[in-house]
Amino acid sequence: MLDYVLQVVVFQLGFLLMYELLLKKETFFTINRLYLLVTPLVSLLLPLLKIESLSTLVPADSISTLSQVWLPEVYIGGQPENIQQLPAVNVAQEQGLQINWWLVSYISGVVLSLILLLKKYQNLNHLFRFRRISENNELRIIEVPNSNIACTFFKTIFLGDKLSGAEKQQILSHELVHVKQKHSLDLVFFEALKILFWFNPLVYIYQSRIATLHEFIADANVVKTTTKRSYYEQLLNTAFNTQNISFINQFFNHSLIKKRIIMLQKSRSRTIAKFKYLFVLPLLFMMLTYVSCSDDNSSVASAEDDPLSQYSYTIDVSEGMTEENRKVHKKYEEFLMNNPDYVSWATIDSNEKSISYAIHSRDEEVPEGYIKLYVSDKYDMYINLPNEGKEKDSDKYAEEIEYDSESGVPFAIIEDVPVFEGCEGLNSNEERKDCMSRQITRFVNMNFNTNLGKELNLKGTNRVITQFRIDESGNVVNIKARAPHPDLEEEAIRVISELPKMQPGKQDGKEISVMYSLPIVFQIGE
Repeated sequence: MLDYVLQVVVFQLGFLLMYELLLKKETFFTINRLYLLVTPLVSLLLPLLKIESLSTLVPADSISTLSQVWLPEVYIGGQPENIQQLPAVNVAQEQGLQINWWLVSYISGVVLSLILLLKKYQNLNHLFRFRRISENNELRIIEVPNSNIACTFFKTIFLGDKLSGAEKQQILSHELVHVKQKHSLDLVFFEALKILFWFNPLVYIYQSRIATLHEFIADANVVKTTTKRSYYEQLLNTAFNTQNISFINQFFNHSLIKKRIIMLQKSRSRTIAKFKYLFVLPLLFMMLTYVSCSDDNSSVASAEDDPLSQYSYTIDVSEGMTEENRKVHKKYEEFLMNNPDYVSWATIDSNEKSISYAIHSRDEEVPEGYIKLYVSDKYDMYINLPNEGKEKDSDKYAEEIEYDSESGVPFAIIEDVPVFEGCEGLNSNEERKDCMSRQITRFVNMNFNTNLGKELNLKGTNRVITQFRIDESGNVVNIKARAPHPDLEEEAIRVISELPKMQPGKQDGKEISVMYSLPIVFQIGE
């Protein structure tokens, strides 16, 4: 939402600058009025438009680091672990009342803007109580006693009784233009925008500019039927006392008198000056291109703050893991530990005999030909395997890269997975896996000490990564944990150590050990 608001403000600023620099001094008042009414709406819609073809205009080199992040190594001929990634367990501490202070601030601004608008309307409504000197279906004229006021609101014209007959006649000609062209609708439109976008100063500038333009339009129509000299004198000599109401058209206004006289003296703009409006097209094109590439640009900005490219690396199969790569690996592992919304992609280049690593958002669609491998207790990994579509060959290649056949059988192809207490009656591996996940989630939630949140003064979401082995006897052994706080690690190890004994996994009729990883997400109420 913040990105959307910032884009709207930037686009409105661009349109206003173009108006100020190129269009404001031209006498194409009707076109300028349309410009000032349409561009705020266009600014609201542009951030929602994403044209894919425009995103390709950004050079690939400028976004080459977007998908490159720190990633895990794939063990090649090394010591494997038969790791099963269990679903994360959410342990939530009871939360108190959560207050969104940004939303409270926005709503407070909206309410205050509404109150100010109602106050203005009360001042205007007071004028409607005075005597009506003329009224029909198209126009109503109200005389305000002891005043020199002259203003319009929709079909109503307010005139002070201190104005002379000649003055009233000239002012009526001016105000009738406001009535016929429905200028009040323009001002009310911006009043609505000021309520919704009370924090955006550009909306107030837009309203000021279009109010000035209304006066130019009315003046230009009046001088068609009267001399400019007498009209100037009317503007300069009449005393004025106008209510400060932003959504009415006021004949007398200190700040506008000079501008109106200057504009009346200008010669009509030449037709060729209309070509200035064509500059809107490249401006719109740049805005659309920016919006279409906004996701990429935001990623690049993040990369500049913490360049992800420094955490990416490539392993040459013949050389293996170098010391430099190990240093990078340590950094990206820390990132993945603290950012569960990211996953690893490993890309095998058969020609170069190398493997490249990158980090991607978990929501990003995994390319065709990549399969999920359980290579770490800290993150998920996807890898492209050769002979895609041939399941046996892919499994064989995965085993060659990921595991040492002498040290166990990968969980993905194990004949009989370990069985949790209470899941003995299930036949298939998938049913046993699901049952184990449910039982472990229930066990951890029942036994985890949620009071640690208050004791350690923790806040927000705290992620604990645990790893344990179910050995050949079905016992839970080799328990490890990583967490933001040592006490959380100890608590996670304590809970996992209390898991009941299970039936061990089997391969070729023999009991084997299987390694599991279990993320525990501890939610702390504010």
